[in-house]
Amino acid sequence: MFVGRDAELTFLQERYEAPGGQLVVLYGRRRVGKTETLRMFCRDKAHVFYACREVADAEQLRAFSERVLKAGVPAARYVRAFANWETALGSVADLPAAGGKKLLILDEFPYMCRGNAAIPSLLQNLWDETLKAQDVMLILCGSAMSFIEKKLLSEKNPLYGRATGIYKMTAMPFYDAVKFFPAYSDTDKVLAYAALGGIPHYLRQFDPGLPLGDNIRRHILTKGSVLYSEIEFFTRQELRETALYNTLLEAVALGNTQLGDIHGKTQIDKAKISVYLKNLMELEIVTREFSVLSGTKEKAASSRGLYRLTDHFFRFWFHFVFPNLSELETGDADGIYRYVVQPQLDAFASLAFEDICRAYLRHKNRTNELPFRFTKLGRWWGKAQRTVSGRRETYETEIDVMAVDRDADNYLIGECKFRNAALDLPEYRSLTGKFRPPKPNAACHTYLFSKSGFTEDLLALAARDGSVSCLTLRDIVGGADADA
Repeated sequence: MFVGRDAELTFLQERYEAPGGQLVVLYGRRRVGKTETLRMFCRDKAHVFYACREVADAEQLRAFSERVLKAGVPAARYVRAFANWETALGSVADLPAAGGKKLLILDEFPYMCRGNAAIPSLLQNLWDETLKAQDVMLILCGSAMSFIEKKLLSEKNPLYGRATGIYKMTAMPFYDAVKFFPAYSDTDKVLAYAALGGIPHYLRQFDPGLPLGDNIRRHILTKGSVLYSEIEFFTRQELRETALYNTLLEAVALGNTQLGDIHGKTQIDKAKISVYLKNLMELEIVTREFSVLSGTKEKAASSRGLYRLTDHFFRFWFHFVFPNLSELETGDADGIYRYVVQPQLDAFASLAFEDICRAYLRHKNRTNELPFRFTKLGRWWGKAQRTVSGRRETYETEIDVMAVDRDADNYLIGECKFRNAALDLPEYRSLTGKFRPPKPNAACHTYLFSKSGFTEDLLALAARDGSVSCLTLRDIVGGADADA
């Protein structure tokens, strides 16, 4: 079953229908669904889809030749293999088109380049001299993001400026990811997303006909399942010093978000931590987060910002699986789920719930259903004042959701509660007391997101005050229906 990726398919189709030659680069981290998306795109088109392999250059050329010659190019009448890469890649101009573009897809293109470093230069010459004037579409796809960005697309490299389209695929957003579990309750959709995130390969491992708890036990906590060993395989393939990376990832997953906290938890040298975190950010496993109102100067400071795992499955695995591997290796998946995972699952999902609430606001922003059009959205943290025993004091605090428009004339602040208790009036007052807009006349709107609803006095206040919105889990998760 193919789910989502409407934006990617629309982008590819627009490039396909555009006049002239098209050189498209599609890339993203492993498991994000690039190959499946490309196969969906080309399923009704004449094409050649070649999956590059980690083999010697001569073998790569032989295999590529075989694939292209089978597609029916005229050279197939005379040769059994192309003599060189220039001739082989140039053969795209002779592919059958069947009323559309002549379409060649090179999946995992970096493998081809590793076997022969001259291929980008050969392709540049072919493109400049011949192919860009032909009705062809060449798609270069890859998972080695650093190679794509630094060796193919950056300035001074052969293909710089040649691409007519560049698309970086990322994890599926919540409203696409939950389409894998149409029968789940709203609560279980949130919990499934918190456990798996938006990587299609991970989402497909769960059986949508099984209860959430059974899926977690069978497909994450059970030795031998794909997801049980996925992180180990991923880190071994992408990283060196996996033991140190595992230690670092566990520390961040357990809530150590500042460099000092990570150092205190792991005792890894701070300079090394910065290098490791940079590598993890390039793989889109970790992100460096700043308060939504932070300026350029603060973001440039190497010691500022908070680190968190962007991949929800990595966070789940290092939160629940990695610390309990000894018990899980003995087959105690049921015990770990019952006594470790299940009691903490709602609290664990609270961070993912904040992401979902921000996704809800992005959707409403696109459809102009908010009081204003925001240009920034994220978390906010900073200093606020409160009165304790009759004395004013300053304290550090944070707000789950904040949005602001371009001129800072309108603000939106939000509280997200994923728990089995209604959000109440004192919590609303606590939220509104944390932040005052810098501009005296700026408007401030309050959005409250709650799994378990709201107390009657808070709902009464919202009914009187148009600047306060109370959103239930049905309102939030229902955004998937709006996108359908």
